Amino acid sequence: MIEPSRVEEVLAGLVRIESINPKLVAGGSGEASIARHIGDFLREAGLSVRLQEIGEARSNVVGILRGRGQGRSLMLNGHLDTVGVEGMAEPFTARVENGRLYGRGAQDMKGGLAAALLAAAALAEGPRLAGDLLVAGVADEEYMSAGTRELVKTVRTDAAIVMEPTGLEVAVAHKGFVWAEIETQGLAAHGSRPQDGLDAIALMGRVLGEAEALQARLDSGRRHPLLGCGSVHASLISGGQELSSYPAQCRLSLERRLVPGEDAATFEEELRVIVARLGQQDPHFSARIEMGYAASPLETAQESLIAKTLLASAGKVVGPRTRFGAQSFWTDAALLNDAGIPSVLFGPGGEGLHSQVEFVNLDDVRLCAETLVDCARAFCGTH
Repeated sequence: MIEPSRVEEVLAGLVRIESINPKLVAGGSGEASIARHIGDFLREAGLSVRLQEIGEARSNVVGILRGRGQGRSLMLNGHLDTVGVEGMAEPFTARVENGRLYGRGAQDMKGGLAAALLAAAALAEGPRLAGDLLVAGVADEEYMSAGTRELVKTVRTDAAIVMEPTGLEVAVAHKGFVWAEIETQGLAAHGSRPQDGLDAIALMGRVLGEAEALQARLDSGRRHPLLGCGSVHASLISGGQELSSYPAQCRLSLERRLVPGEDAATFEEELRVIVARLGQQDPHFSARIEMGYAASPLETAQESLIAKTLLASAGKVVGPRTRFGAQSFWTDAALLNDAGIPSVLFGPGGEGLHSQVEFVNLDDVRLCAETLVDCARAFCGTH
């Protein structure tokens, strides 16, 4: 059993390091310092360690516990970066109260990272694994996942566990997303001369109505057994020049959340149908579609070896509350899956993702670490 005091010590050391993603918050320190800290921990535990720079003050850290070369390899993957701390009273003190450790990143996802570090140290002290165990702390998951995108260029394992906060459920699916913009074109004119103008903002109102109708169709359509249906929402809108003029343009940013079986092309076609229909209804309607960043959903078969092995280990360590589940948020597991590395999510519970009060349950961190130890021994082999 991993000592609770050791759990608190390792996790607090991570939370006290500010690792805000500078792509999200100007002045954020990035991941270099926490990557070095984790590298020192893993090196002291007996793993071979390398840092992988992906930009100024941006680093991945990769530790490898070499096996005997006769078993399967397993990656424990977790992101180093956090969102900002605006409004937080004590983001980096790692305060402990009633079995919870508070601070930015405690739940998302330094609790899971701490579990991976503790598991790696325990495995290094025990019987040598047959296959390799790889611990990857990656940069930039909270923005565009530059860390894992760089990692998979050179790293392959037989499976991966991403220690996102799942409340100790084995999550085999999560949603993806795609961003897009629509711009409606109007005709600028003096506000007193409606016969000369065309209101681009009013035209965008029709697009908003179509987006609402699309959501209704999604709600009543095909549903994923774990994730339900996809969704669409209007995120940002802007347009016009001044109060006294008809607006010449209006721009709407939308986000479409994807379930397995959907992708960016799904949303692009939905938008093209909407724009075409509105154009047929009114020859004055004109709009341009611009597709943006997209990230795939995750779906790993419950019958896959990593999912079955992890569920069995969690059942032994955690007990009957462990089950297969899914998460609504996106994770780097989808990138690993796309790279041919079957991946699942498993991490401690808590509350406050991206909020002003964030905590992780310390006993969940311990249980997560002990489950990872048992799973690595079963998956990689010890004989």
